[in-house]
Amino acid sequence: MAEKQLSFEAALARLEEIVKSLEAGNAPLDSSLALFEEGVGLVRLCSGQLDAAESRIKILVSGDGGMREEDMAGEG
Repeated sequence: MAEKQLSFEAALARLEEIVKSLEAGNAPLDSSLALFEEGVGLVRLCSGQLDAAESRIKILVSGDGGMREEDMAGEG
């Protein structure tokens, strides 16, 4: 599966499918390992997309009679 092309929502949905399949415990070892490997890739993809979204979020802060934007990443 081309993980880099998946949206966050599609990656999360696929990850949920993988978890259900692994929890069922019906797949052979090789298939389970392949699913686990795909799942790890999807977790990394989702985490990267969340990190990118967080860095883009701006907080409007009133000050000096106007508004300014601050990166959330700047928050401690």
